[in-house]
Amino acid sequence: MDRCVVLVDAGYLLGAAASLLAGEPARPRITVDHAELIQALRERAEADTGRELLRIYWFDGAPDRVPQPEHRRLRVMPRVTVRLGALTRSDGRWAQKGVDAAMHAELTELARNRACADIVLVTGDGDLLPGLMSAKEHGVAVHLWAVQAADGDYNQSEDLVAEADERRVLDRAWITRAVRVNEAPAADPGHPTPRPEIAAILAAPLPETRGTGGEPASTPRATAGKNGSAPETAEGCGPADREPATAGAPGTAGKGVPTPKDLASLGRPAPVAPHGGPPPTATLRWSSDRGWVDRGAPEESAEAAALPMLSQLTTAEQRWADREEDITAVSGDPFEVGQVFARRWAERLVSGNHLDRLSTEYPRIPHRIDGELLRYAARFGLLAHKDDQIDEQDRYAIRAGFWREVDTRTGVERAS
Repeated sequence: MDRCVVLVDAGYLLGAAASLLAGEPARPRITVDHAELIQALRERAEADTGRELLRIYWFDGAPDRVPQPEHRRLRVMPRVTVRLGALTRSDGRWAQKGVDAAMHAELTELARNRACADIVLVTGDGDLLPGLMSAKEHGVAVHLWAVQAADGDYNQSEDLVAEADERRVLDRAWITRAVRVNEAPAADPGHPTPRPEIAAILAAPLPETRGTGGEPASTPRATAGKNGSAPETAEGCGPADREPATAGAPGTAGKGVPTPKDLASLGRPAPVAPHGGPPPTATLRWSSDRGWVDRGAPEESAEAAALPMLSQLTTAEQRWADREEDITAVSGDPFEVGQVFARRWAERLVSGNHLDRLSTEYPRIPHRIDGELLRYAARFGLLAHKDDQIDEQDRYAIRAGFWREVDTRTGVERAS
């Protein structure tokens, strides 16, 4: 067929672009306009080969091969096919697994089936050399594109460069058409910076929190860690709880925030547990930058508990249409995911009073609806690879998108 095909190693293309523009091959240092990048690749390929584009194959790695938001955006674009390999972490660095093998298989299969006359390779991996040679033997012209190297030297396998039929360099001017450098370095995942769109949720007051004795807590209140709040750890405690305990009476003496062990000792008197463990009725507490309070299930009003879930409002036909929209139109951006969920929920409510009731619960989304929202968001590959939990900042953004849609429909304006 008198057409051309483009095979893109995204790890090479975007890593080399980050090196050129930001001085290091970290993809979080750059922002990519994928629609513009695909259009630029198509135009360049058709101009260089003199043939109409058949398809662009985008090869990339993803944790457990679950499509990330950028992959979801790409795979619904015209003439774009996404192929995912695994993304694994070793010695503190992420590495792609299976991407070069997938590219090799696609390259040889296209050539063997004579699906195209020209193949454009955007890669630097020397492991593709056998596939390149095989494609040439089947009568396919192979074009090798390189991203301009930051140091002016090669950033591709020299054997690959020598074997290609045609060679081109994607220079800085071409790269900056679709790629720009982030002004500030990416936030440290261990100490994420709250996003602007979730500032209102973090700053919103919560209902009165009561201590173990039924009296209002005398210390500042903390937001719930799993529903629009400060971070909590796997042990249920904020980072400050892990400070070394100070000498003296248990509790808060000598430091700003007590440890869980200190606070457990403040529980109601109870028999000592077997094997010297903590008392069965000890009250563990957790902390944040706003203080510390009893940790327990959040209390919900009767009105909030009575709000219907989206699944209860959705017919079989709507469920099918929702899935189709998720695949073809929803990019997977956390904020957008929250908006889409809220839009569907609001549009299917029988009573408009439900929205007004929900608005009074701000910033806490009723527990059942919040769980359904996060399960929906998990479909979009927003799970952190390390523990199969949605990233804390993504949870903030998901809920912020939910509230933005609700506020738009109820006409409520909240301070940002």
